[in-house]
Amino acid sequence: MTNTKKEIYNRYIKRSFDLVIALLSFLLLLPIYLFIGLTIKFNSSGPIFYQALRGGYHDIPFKILKFRTMVVNADKIGGNTTALNDPRITRVGKILRKTKLDELPQLINIIKGDMSFVGPRPEVLAYTSKYTEEEKRILSVRPGITDISSLKYISLDEVVGAVNADEYYEKHVLHNKNLLRLEYVDKQSFSLDAKLFFLTIWGVFKKIFKLFK
Repeated sequence: MTNTKKEIYNRYIKRSFDLVIALLSFLLLLPIYLFIGLTIKFNSSGPIFYQALRGGYHDIPFKILKFRTMVVNADKIGGNTTALNDPRITRVGKILRKTKLDELPQLINIIKGDMSFVGPRPEVLAYTSKYTEEEKRILSVRPGITDISSLKYISLDEVVGAVNADEYYEKHVLHNKNLLRLEYVDKQSFSLDAKLFFLTIWGVFKKIFKLFK
C-alpha cells in the first residue's frame, strides 16, 4: 500500500469503521462502564479514569484514557513501566489489568479520533521524543488499542519482571516493539486489521478464562 493509499485508508475508510463500531460498542457497554466505575470508587480514593499524554497521530500528543488501576500519583511513585506484582496497583486494578478491561475507556479516544482499534500502541512522550527518523514513521498512522507488538507483549509485566522494569523495558523490549510497530505500518491493510482485531479479542478471552479458572 503506497503512502497516499495508507493516508486515505487511515483518514476515511478505517476511520469510518472505527467510529461506527466504537459508538455502538460504547452504548452497549455503558452498564459495564458504570459497574467498573462504581467498583473503582468503592475500592480506592481518587478518580475513576486515568489520563496520560501519549505520542499521537502525526506526532500530536493526546491524553489516553484508562480505568484507573493504580493508586493516585502512581507516576510520581514509580516509573512508566508496570512491573510484575507492582505495589502501586489496587486490588480492583489487578483484575482490570489481567482482563484488559482497563482499556475500555479508549473507545472514547477512538470516537474523538485520537486512536483506532488497530494501530501502533501509543508510547509515552519520553520515548517518542527520542524516536529515530525511521521510528517516526510509527506516528504516520493512528495509534491503536492493539497491534502486532501488543499481541506479542500481551503480558508485558511478566516480561519486564518485578525489578527495574523501566530499565529492562528500555533495554530489551522498546526496540523490538518499535520494529513490530514499523512492521504494522508497512503491512497495514483491512485484512491485517481484521486479523489483529479478532486475535486480540481471543487473547483477552484466554486471559479472562485463565484468571477465573
